[in-house]
Amino acid sequence: MADIPDLIGYLNGRFAPLAELQVPVLDRGFLFGDGVYEMIPVYGRQPFRLAEHLRRLQSSLDAIRIPAPHTAAEWSDIIHTLIARQDFADQSLYLQVTRGPAYPRNHAFPAEVTPTVLLFADPLLPPAPALLEQGIAAVTQADIRWLRCNIKAISLLANVLAKQYATDENVAETILLRDGLLIEGSASNIFIVHDGVILAPPPSHLMLTGITYDLIIELAGQHGLPLSVREIGEAELRAADEVWLTSSGKEILAIVELDGQPVGKGVPGPIYQAMHAHYRSFKNDVMRQGKDQ
Repeated sequence: MADIPDLIGYLNGRFAPLAELQVPVLDRGFLFGDGVYEMIPVYGRQPFRLAEHLRRLQSSLDAIRIPAPHTAAEWSDIIHTLIARQDFADQSLYLQVTRGPAYPRNHAFPAEVTPTVLLFADPLLPPAPALLEQGIAAVTQADIRWLRCNIKAISLLANVLAKQYATDENVAETILLRDGLLIEGSASNIFIVHDGVILAPPPSHLMLTGITYDLIIELAGQHGLPLSVREIGEAELRAADEVWLTSSGKEILAIVELDGQPVGKGVPGPIYQAMHAHYRSFKNDVMRQGKDQ
């Protein structure tokens, strides 16, 4: 078993070292993947867009009919307390809610159950300079996941397998295609650039719209970068001048190789360079200062 890091976590009202926190074996999150989660980036001990993350959490809870265990104010108190108890300022904060333990094991919801609430934070490290300068590679795969991908569910086996496919191919990400359309990455959103215009797939039940996805769209508007949110065909993806990956952990990275073929000129493109500069400025001047709550 891998060593559990010496970090403080939170479980059902208790702050304690992660190694001391335990969940019952009959928890439905363990048995069924019956739960939802959020990943919240924290810069300089300031959680990024906490209100938006909590709204998305509530939407996921509503979608799978788990009663909210906390109000927004209570969530905020727990999160800020956990952030303060870490030794590092930049954090990747994981929040998970399951339906809780129940017996007997039954697919149907138990009549009475108390949700299980788990939080912990890891150090949030920026992408390595080499990745920013050189870009990354990706592969494509058919999207055969279920049809409720807009729910941020902990049952991530399909995404795990897609990510492992990328790992097996020695690349950074798998881009998922469904019915000839670009959907998203296994753990990211995907943008492309064609003839100077940034293109983004539209939010739908087939993809999980990230908070960083929303920010990229906002930054494009603020800085006059042409952007269109619309369906993107596979042929457009393969002919794109630029392809980007965005996520809370990886921020924004240029994909310069797709299925072994160069994207554009095979290096991070000029629109990416401009957007990354805007993102970096926003992170330093707004996120780290807690001005984007």
